[in-house]
Amino acid sequence: MTAEVLIVDDEADIRELIGGILEDEGYVVRSADSADAALDAIRARKPDLVLLDVWLQGSRLVGLEILGVLQGMVDMIPVILISGHGTIETAVTALKRGAYDFLEKPFKSERLLMLIQRALELSRLRRENQRLRQRMVADDEMIGTSAAMTYLRAQIEKVAPMNSRVMIHGPAGSGKEVIARMLHAQSARADNPFVVIAAAGIAPERMESELFGEEAPDGRPTKLGVFERAHNGTLLLDEVAEMPLDTQTKILRVLVDQRFRRLGGTSAVEVDVRVISSTGRDLRDLIQAGGFREDLFHRLNVVPLRAPPLAERRDDLPLLVEHFVTRISESSGVPRRVFSDEAMAALQAAPWPGNVRQLRNLVERMLILAPGNPAEPITTEALSLDGAGVGELAERTGLHHLVALPLREARELFEREYLSAQVTRFGGNISRTASFIGMERSALHRKLKSLGVEGLRTFEGTA
Repeated sequence: MTAEVLIVDDEADIRELIGGILEDEGYVVRSADSADAALDAIRARKPDLVLLDVWLQGSRLVGLEILGVLQGMVDMIPVILISGHGTIETAVTALKRGAYDFLEKPFKSERLLMLIQRALELSRLRRENQRLRQRMVADDEMIGTSAAMTYLRAQIEKVAPMNSRVMIHGPAGSGKEVIARMLHAQSARADNPFVVIAAAGIAPERMESELFGEEAPDGRPTKLGVFERAHNGTLLLDEVAEMPLDTQTKILRVLVDQRFRRLGGTSAVEVDVRVISSTGRDLRDLIQAGGFREDLFHRLNVVPLRAPPLAERRDDLPLLVEHFVTRISESSGVPRRVFSDEAMAALQAAPWPGNVRQLRNLVERMLILAPGNPAEPITTEALSLDGAGVGELAERTGLHHLVALPLREARELFEREYLSAQVTRFGGNISRTASFIGMERSALHRKLKSLGVEGLRTFEGTA
């Protein structure tokens, strides 16, 4: 892709001279003669590099002041300052404020082209590094080979290259942000920012400032909102149901116009942002209750995706546990451990109301607190240290509460709880459950009925 350079200089002949040199080399060139013209040009379309004159006679802001504004407005945009009256102090100040380099007039065209080439290459490498980090996070967390995860990945591959808005539905801890990051990493916007705003953690009176930013009376931005920071990239509105109704109205306007005003501002800021939203609530119910705008819902819910809860992808649990053990041991320095087969079975049968996030916390807790040396497996007894429901399940499947019962009652209780746990563990698949416990499928059906094991969502399948 051809790089675009914005030349900011108050002298028309300098703009024309530099512009001619760059156009001969295949660059797309735009120019501005003042601070206001430069800022308007950048808001309209982000350039790949800015050549900025230090002094700018008659301009509201001089070059060094514009540099500070630019570094706050746009992520990772290289700026080269040029001046005919440069000093060492000016050059040092420019570099401290984030300029890539300082070029003194008169300069040779070869020197100018070399600096531009190097600055663009450094910017490209930074964007690539950011993209790879984002992709690594997404790929790392999209763990699993279950039917639910296979279907989700197929949906992401279809949706990611599009510019359509996506709404991700799913309970807390199920990985909604991971899905959003993967959509961004596989899109044409992957080299540009991925920005998240967590609506649930922001006070209502601060919401619009966080979304749209703030502006001083002289037009200088004093705070950038997430829409501006996500320009040319992706913005995730996390838990969008928590946004106040007044804010929802303004978001709707931004989605329609792709422009907004900062708080205290008078001029429009244009942005190009792909909006992804997430929610753990039923927005249709919230719409009926008057808590969410129906027109905003339809704007955001162009392509709905669902983050499956961990209870629907129990087959993935061993892979997730192994992944978290590796990540936590590498980042925290704790020794690697394995979970015994009995402990893993208990984990697979647990309810997991906190989903993948709860599982990760449990794994970290076990690596720190589980007794025994690192070579010994983590047992079901260790799970009692969890305090989040899994240890309770492990205790229920033990023998300590059976000793006070007659043999027949104890056997029935054990069989009922054992079979309930196994059917849950295998996601309600009777064929797989029967194969694992060594029973015929029809016999298992009769046993479940005789024990009164009801209310489980079971289905048939191949072993």
